[in-house]
Amino acid sequence: METFVAVCDHGSMAEAGRRLNLTAAAVAQRIHALEEEIGVPLVSRSGHTVKITEAGRAILAQTRDLIYKIGGLKALATSDGLNGDLRLGAFSTAVTGILPEVLSVIARKYPGFNISIVPGTSADLYAKVHADELDAAIIIQPTFSLPKGLDWKTIREERLILLTSSSMSVKSANTTLKTQPFVRYGRGTWGGRLIDGYLRKMNIRPHVRFELSSLDAIAVLVDRGLGVALVPDWAPPWPEGLSISKWELPDRSFYRRMGVIWAVASLKIRFIRAFLTEAAASTRMSK
Repeated sequence: METFVAVCDHGSMAEAGRRLNLTAAAVAQRIHALEEEIGVPLVSRSGHTVKITEAGRAILAQTRDLIYKIGGLKALATSDGLNGDLRLGAFSTAVTGILPEVLSVIARKYPGFNISIVPGTSADLYAKVHADELDAAIIIQPTFSLPKGLDWKTIREERLILLTSSSMSVKSANTTLKTQPFVRYGRGTWGGRLIDGYLRKMNIRPHVRFELSSLDAIAVLVDRGLGVALVPDWAPPWPEGLSISKWELPDRSFYRRMGVIWAVASLKIRFIRAFLTEAAASTRMSK
C-alpha cells in the first residue's frame, strides 16, 4: 500500500523506487501483488510514466488513512519514546500565538514526534476530528455539549476587550459601542458568537460598518480609525506598527476559551497526551 501511494504521488515506478530505496522492478512487483489482491488494475503504465486508474483513485484516500492508522497501532505498541505522526488542526491565532512555543519544546524533547498542522476554522476542525480526519485540534470551545466519543481540555482563556484607535478617549466601553462605528467579529465564527452574547446581554445594537472573520484585519481597520471592535485579547503576535488601545469591559465574565479536542478512543492517545502536557506548560490562562 505504501508503494502504491508513492507511485501515485510521484507518477513513475522509478521515482517511487528512489523514494522507497527499491528498484523499479521491485516497485512493479509490489503494485502487481496489490492489484492481484484487490482484483482490478490500480495504475496504468505508459512508457516511463504511470497514471492512476479510476479504481486506484477510488481507494487512494482510504489507503493513505489505513497506512496512517497502522502507524498508530505501531505507536501504541511501542513504549520507548514518542516516534510517530500526529495530525493536528488549529485555528488562525492558535497557529501563530500558541503553537510555535509548544512545537519548539516538543521538537527538542521528542525528536521522533512529527506534527502535521492543518489550519481551519473551529467549526471545520471540530468536524474533521469528529470524522477521524484529524487526531486532535485546537479550537474555540463549542457552545454545545460534546458527543461521548470526544474529549476536551481548555488550554487558554482570553478575556473580551474593547479595541479602539489610540487617539480615542473612552469613559464608558458600552457607550462607545453604542455610539461609534463597529467592526464586527464575524457572526459565522464561534468567537463571533461570544461577541453577540455580550452585545445582547448589554442591550447594545452597534452600527456595524464592517464584518470580518480575521482578528488581525479587524485590528488594522481599528488602527485606521474605521471603527471600534469587541475582540478576545488573543495571544501575540499582533500586527506590527498599529496605534490601538485595549479597554476593559464593565462585565468581565466574557472569555474566549480555547482548548484541544480529540477522540477518546484515538490510536494516537499517547501523542495527544504528550502534546497536552507541553501545551499546558507553555500557555498561561489569561484572566
